[in-house]
Amino acid sequence: MASFLVNKYFLLGFLAILATSWMVQASDPDILSDFIVPSNVNGPDGKFFTFTGLRGVFDSTPPNLKVTKASKAEFPALDGQSVSMAVLQYPAGGVNPPHTHPRAAELLFVVECSLEVGFVDTTNKLFTQTLQTGDIFVFPKGLVHYQYNADPKEPAIAVSAFGSANAGTASLPTTLFATGVDDTVLAKSFKTDVTTIQKLKAGLAPKT
Repeated sequence: MASFLVNKYFLLGFLAILATSWMVQASDPDILSDFIVPSNVNGPDGKFFTFTGLRGVFDSTPPNLKVTKASKAEFPALDGQSVSMAVLQYPAGGVNPPHTHPRAAELLFVVECSLEVGFVDTTNKLFTQTLQTGDIFVFPKGLVHYQYNADPKEPAIAVSAFGSANAGTASLPTTLFATGVDDTVLAKSFKTDVTTIQKLKAGLAPKT
């Protein structure tokens, strides 16, 4: 178990280095200094450039999809550096529903198990692939994409790197059916009826 965890953390480090070198042309604006320090930080030291939020991330298997981010919001030292990452944990049969990252491409590295992935380009062509442990897949910037762990018994883990400190995420189910878009507009757009739209919205409503 110990060596298994060490290997995972090694892969995290490897991907972080890869992301830094791969994303030379990033979407964030250039800065006129080596780095950006928030106004509430005085005299930054090595701790400012260290993120500890991934410690213990592999110690348990979450029952639902879990995304642990290391973006500008969680790691302020990334501001202006045009890079961020996230650890994605998929339960058996778990899915990361169709979504987009409007400000960056995504480089997905499968750490454990396998994933069914896909994206749709602006000509509405679907690109799909089955990824095995150790495979890398790129989702082009701004395009709708998804990941699915088709294994009914085993969880899967992946690490994503982004060419932005704040790639942003717009989940299509949430964006369309949980933000108050008019039922009639959605019904006409999807060529269905209002009752069907309301059922979809009810399924995405927060559980009480």
